[in-house]
Amino acid sequence: MSRIPTPSSIETSPAASQPLLQAVQAQLGSVPNLFRIVGNSPAALEGYLALSGALGKGHLAPKTRARLALTVAEANGCTYCLSAHTFLGRNVNRLDDVELAANRQARSSDPKAEAALVFAARLVETRGHVTAADVEAVKAAGHDDAAVVEIVLHVALNTLTNYVNSALGTEVDFPVVAPLPGAPLAQIKAG
Repeated sequence: MSRIPTPSSIETSPAASQPLLQAVQAQLGSVPNLFRIVGNSPAALEGYLALSGALGKGHLAPKTRARLALTVAEANGCTYCLSAHTFLGRNVNRLDDVELAANRQARSSDPKAEAALVFAARLVETRGHVTAADVEAVKAAGHDDAAVVEIVLHVALNTLTNYVNSALGTEVDFPVVAPLPGAPLAQIKAG
C-alpha cells in the first residue's frame, strides 16, 4: 500500500500531469504506478520524463541502460525497480535470466557493460565520491567521456526512482522481484 495516493487513472491525476501520462501510455501501452505516483507533482513528472528522454538519446546502448537500472535497483534495495527493470530487461531488451541475475550484482557477459555496472555500483556505494582510478577503469573498458557522464546520470535517475518507490511504498505492478537478502551493496561486492 503506497504511503501517498496513487491516482487510479490518467483522468484522476492532476490536470497538468495528464498530458504527460498520456504520452507515457502512448509509448508504453500502459501507465505504471511509478509514473502515476510521481504525477502527483506535475513538475516532478515533467523533470523525470525530460531527463529520462534525454538520456535515451545518449551514447549508452539500451541494453547497457537496462543493466544499469538493475545494478542500481539492487544496490538501493528497490523492489519496485527490480521488478520493473527485470520485466523490461527480459521483454524489451531481450536479456536472458542469467544476464539479468548477473546485472543485479554488477556483472555482465559483456565486459564493456560490466565496467559500466561496476562503476555504477561504486557510485552508489560512495554516494558519488569515486576515485580517479574508478573513472579510469570505466574509460579503459571503452567508455568515452560522454558515456561516463551518462553513467553517472543514469545512476542518479535510477536512484531517484528507487527513492520515490521505497519512500512512498509504490505498489509493484510488475511480477515481483525482491532484492537479494542482506545488505544490497555487500551482495554486489560478494557477487
